[in-house]
Amino acid sequence: MIILINGSINSGKTTISKALVKRLKRTAHIEVDNLREFIDNVPLDEAISINIENAILVAKNLIEHKFDVIISYPLNKQRTRKIVEALKEISIEIYYFSLSPKFEKALTNRGKRKLTKWEIERIKYHYDKGVNNPGFGIVIDNTNQTVEETVNEIMDNISRGLVLDSKMLN
Repeated sequence: MIILINGSINSGKTTISKALVKRLKRTAHIEVDNLREFIDNVPLDEAISINIENAILVAKNLIEHKFDVIISYPLNKQRTRKIVEALKEISIEIYYFSLSPKFEKALTNRGKRKLTKWEIERIKYHYDKGVNNPGFGIVIDNTNQTVEETVNEIMDNISRGLVLDSKMLN
């Protein structure tokens, strides 16, 4: 199984992914932002597609070793289509969730995280482009949810078999 966790910066992708890893046996989390560190001298627009390709390669390796995989990143339709197409040869269920806290909540500092000016502008960009609500998959308004409540909602949808239909990406 592959779980794609989409959302803007500061939507809870990493926190939810880590909680899912604790809940699910033999599951790995690929945080695409971490792959950026390999090529942090490359402009973001160029690095994004390379990072997605690297995430796909890592996912294939983990799947080969019998892991379920969670990939977290702002995943628009084009990026999601790229992942689904690359994994088409593997018969595996793919689930897609967008974390969509209210815009005002996404702009707030949480815990020890203090948003930079760049992150604030990127959040505005993501919400303007609809990253938080891409028009496919399952959108979760986690504004007032605990981590546990969001994880439970994801698990409930997985148990219902609500897989990503590639027709949604055309």
